[in-house]
Amino acid sequence: MKKLVVLSGAGISAESGISTFRDSNGLWENYPVEQVASADSWYVYGRKKLMLDFYNYRRRDLKTREPNLAHKIVAELEKNFNVVIATQNVDNLHERAGSTNIIHLHGELTKARGENTDYYNYTDIGYKDINMGDLTPDGQQFRPHIVWFGEAVPELDKAASAVAEADILVIVGTSLVVYPAAGLVHYAKPSAEIYLIDPQDVPHSSNFIHIREKATIGMQKLRDLLKP
Repeated sequence: MKKLVVLSGAGISAESGISTFRDSNGLWENYPVEQVASADSWYVYGRKKLMLDFYNYRRRDLKTREPNLAHKIVAELEKNFNVVIATQNVDNLHERAGSTNIIHLHGELTKARGENTDYYNYTDIGYKDINMGDLTPDGQQFRPHIVWFGEAVPELDKAASAVAEADILVIVGTSLVVYPAAGLVHYAKPSAEIYLIDPQDVPHSSNFIHIREKATIGMQKLRDLLKP
């Protein structure tokens, strides 16, 4: 069974109504990105309540969203391929669509951990809020299980290894100018088939099969191309 690796980003969840991380004005849900997505904002400037409120809102919003056709087609590919997903998204729509092997590069909204705890020592919280004063058993304030600016990306090596083994690489919902996905592409072996689903022209995509569609339509076209 061929190994198929999917690199997914905000564009695949946008069609489910989830706001993209950053638009042209540098804001995320009307907040400056640096205030709600940087480690310094939490650990240096003490904006803990602001950040907790921000992610609580996003978690509550996620509960109302559903996987779209693109997520579902990715899950269906497991019938014919050994599928690994490396996603920049912090939502759980891939899981809810039925995918089983997912690497979350930027963490997960539905998990929390102590503010000074190892990345892999997390707690599943579902869609519950995290409030100031919510403490781990050893007395640490809980924080969102999100990889913020200024923090390492612990799962990056795992994703790079998956890409290096891929017979087929599918890039959907993320442009090739956004890292870490842009860097991960370089791990693909020369023989790998690379499909890029993006409605826009993308630099350095001449070696790829470029499906110029949004995620839902593009994944339908890809499914047809990959039919046994």
